[in-house]
Amino acid sequence: MTEQITGRWTGRTNEAGEDDVVVERSAESRDVPAPTVSPVPPVSPVPPAPPVTEGPEAPEAAQVPGATEEQAAPAAPYLAPNLRLPLPKPPPEVVEALPGLARVASSVALHTAGWGLRATRSSARRLGRAATDAHEAAALIHDVTGYVTAAGEVARQVSEGVPVGSALVQAGEALDAERRRPAAEGGTSRGGPSLRERGHELLERSRDVWSSDDRHPAFDRILDDLAPDEARILVMLLREGPQPSVDVRTGGPIGIVGSQLIEPGLNMIGARAGLRHVDHVPSYLNNLFRLGLVWLSREPVADHQEYQVLEAQPDVQAALGSVRFAKVVRRSVHLTPFGEEFCRLALVDEETAGSVLPEHEAPPEVDGG
Repeated sequence: MTEQITGRWTGRTNEAGEDDVVVERSAESRDVPAPTVSPVPPVSPVPPAPPVTEGPEAPEAAQVPGATEEQAAPAAPYLAPNLRLPLPKPPPEVVEALPGLARVASSVALHTAGWGLRATRSSARRLGRAATDAHEAAALIHDVTGYVTAAGEVARQVSEGVPVGSALVQAGEALDAERRRPAAEGGTSRGGPSLRERGHELLERSRDVWSSDDRHPAFDRILDDLAPDEARILVMLLREGPQPSVDVRTGGPIGIVGSQLIEPGLNMIGARAGLRHVDHVPSYLNNLFRLGLVWLSREPVADHQEYQVLEAQPDVQAALGSVRFAKVVRRSVHLTPFGEEFCRLALVDEETAGSVLPEHEAPPEVDGG
């Protein structure tokens, strides 16, 4: 409750020298109600902050009732500042393999560098020949055109959904077929070098001491000339050694005057090699002989018991029973040294090629005199 006073005042000095203040009231006092003040709500205490952890993750946020899914989602993990995680240790086998991997990498780098130098040198020689020889220039343009066409064909096939590996294989086959086209008139291939130039390049390759390709170039063409059954014959001869073969001829008193051949080259190669077309064995052996992979010996194999099994076969018995007097001449089928090398490099794995295999006799040398 307050008292409101209005009026005026006058000042005067009393005997003590002090000022007297006289207030004249012009209005009477009255009660004034006090203003209403809203009560202040009590302040809730602030909860203590959660302790700071030293790990890589912060404490999970408390779930607030009634919060949405996004608001209730836990806070993203964080890394404390200046915190370095320890690097994982490599396995012991990886550490042990590091020296070997380093040697392999250095060997690959060395061989790649050597191949690059040889390719650069060969390309420089060819460019030099193309600058002075019209035929070489035409051959170079033809080869570059073929490579560009092959690259475009690979891109087209890949865009159509063909796997990259299949597209590259088909492009390589197309380029190889282009290089193998038969020679045109005059001894030169289409747009290619002459026979003398090819011979000169062949001699240059023979003097290349850095070349590591020791296989015969005919092996690639031989694979194209072989039937699947013929490959099985070669593998069987390599692993099991020479095979027995017999000729059925006329014998007895008639054979004294003159012996006639009834059935030549009967053998069990088809059955022992597991061929699909056993009746084509004579044709298969003729083709293998033409390619220089096998030869037919007049001598029998060392184990004569194998001939007892062969001579009991139905086709041999039928040939023996076709005449009154018949006899059997024992022979054998061998791999040539060229055929052995081909089988080791092309038809068996490295482990089999390096193992001890049965020996074959070499064909006799032809007497040119």
